[in-house]
Amino acid sequence: MLGGSGIFVKISESSPSLIAFYRAFFALPFLYLWMRYEERGYKEKFQWNTRKSFFLCFGGICFALDMSIWNWSLSFTSVANATLMANTAPVFVVLFGVLFLSYTIKLSFIISLVFALIGVSLVVLPGESVMVFGDSLGLVAAIFYAGYILSIKDLTDELRPAKTLFLVTLITAFCLFLISIFETKELTIGLSEFIILLSYAIFSQTIAQGMITYGISKVSAHLSSLVLLMQPVAAAFYGWLLLEELLSPLQIFGGFIVLTAIYIASRK
Repeated sequence: MLGGSGIFVKISESSPSLIAFYRAFFALPFLYLWMRYEERGYKEKFQWNTRKSFFLCFGGICFALDMSIWNWSLSFTSVANATLMANTAPVFVVLFGVLFLSYTIKLSFIISLVFALIGVSLVVLPGESVMVFGDSLGLVAAIFYAGYILSIKDLTDELRPAKTLFLVTLITAFCLFLISIFETKELTIGLSEFIILLSYAIFSQTIAQGMITYGISKVSAHLSSLVLLMQPVAAAFYGWLLLEELLSPLQIFGGFIVLTAIYIASRK
């Protein structure tokens, strides 16, 4: 589902950070209802401490910067290049997890990750030129997305997924509000823009990110980030199915590599 996010950003007429703000802000009522539904008859025994408070704030800030910077990268590079750079996040998840969170990563997973990244590059890169500034923004966004994934994983070890996503999105919306005010000086949008951004919030933040948060609560952070490499494959498929974009044999082969690598890494 996240493979369609770039479409909403491209058709929207708002500034990149404002688009990201409304994605988070419009999703809050739906996430709140999900949280209330999930907590029916559930007595929470969770106690906030310094670690959890840090990861809550850190995750919200990282996600705000990830969305804002990635949306900006689409203004300076192609969707394919921005997607490729953003999907280097699993590399940073592994790196940060090993360096700061004492993760143990098996060699077989590293091999699967390398092959998956090769496959992603084949899916999205053919025919695209390198645009250094835009591509660099995509890479920076990937670093912040890695921080977001690691934060979500730590929080969902004790918090339920719906409450985790609602609280993190609340902080994300506040951060993006400040960024948007600085960037655009106003938050007004028209009716057609409202429909686009509301759809974006429901589709990408509520449903897709909700599924991701629930999934991260069940498996490791690094495996979650690897499985998310399905996103550029899905984007290429949408382009073929909905926009009549041609897929080259090399792109199809790259998609096959990604799917195979995900299968090998997750089969246990």
